[in-house]
Amino acid sequence: MKTRVLAAAVLLPALLIVILFLPKIVTALLFGVMAAIAAYELLYGTRMVTRPRLVIESMAAAFCVSLWSFFGAQRAWFLLIVLVLYGILFLEMMLDREGIPFSQTAVCMAAGLLIPYLLTSLVRIYSGTQGKYLIFTTFVVAFLSDTGAYFTGRALGKHKLAPKISPNKTVEGVVGGIAAAVLGMLLYCAVMHFAFGFRVNYGYALAYGTLGSLGAVFGDLSFSVIKRQTGIKDYGNLIPGHGGILDRFDSMMVVGPMMELLLILLPLAVR
Repeated sequence: MKTRVLAAAVLLPALLIVILFLPKIVTALLFGVMAAIAAYELLYGTRMVTRPRLVIESMAAAFCVSLWSFFGAQRAWFLLIVLVLYGILFLEMMLDREGIPFSQTAVCMAAGLLIPYLLTSLVRIYSGTQGKYLIFTTFVVAFLSDTGAYFTGRALGKHKLAPKISPNKTVEGVVGGIAAAVLGMLLYCAVMHFAFGFRVNYGYALAYGTLGSLGAVFGDLSFSVIKRQTGIKDYGNLIPGHGGILDRFDSMMVVGPMMELLLILLPLAVR
């Protein structure tokens, strides 16, 4: 627990510095590297794909998705990334003498395209209008939901949510996570309004907190079930006390795109 807290105490300020003070392209490159590492963890860390070439090709595609998200997220360029990765992977299947099973090709497509697309929703939010302010909706919801669920679960948790997938998660923890996320979004809106002059919608903030917190739980469980099926404890050991990128950002895989969607459909703050 101490190592986990210390790692978070170092990583969170570092991430804030990158977002607030460095050029936006640095954030895109950072998330590109994270997406590539996540692809490696999903493929090689789980031993679902052990052919180095397939892993490297998927990692390269994952990195490109982050750059695509930064440079306007145009559909044509994403289709190009999809077609290139598709072509390479199926050529590998055709030319490999031992035969690469389709299941490995499919999981490479997920690691190289789907996972980075979900993760780099933060890059797309950040690259948009007022992105430097709105990107924090994802962090407020994800981290406060996680923190609220953890402490509420420890103090009051009695009813297991999904004991076969994540034994420590409880229904009470989920409720505490929602409450923390909603409260965090209301406070965030207040700061946006009084400190930065935004017109905010507090009703929408309730939706952001509730849906985002539920999304965080679903994202966490989604990647936990993969770990259970592949028999691993953590996806990696890159972040002390947390594991790998997929261990730390599993909830963000759903929270990020959910916030991106809500910001389009239910604008939270405008000037």
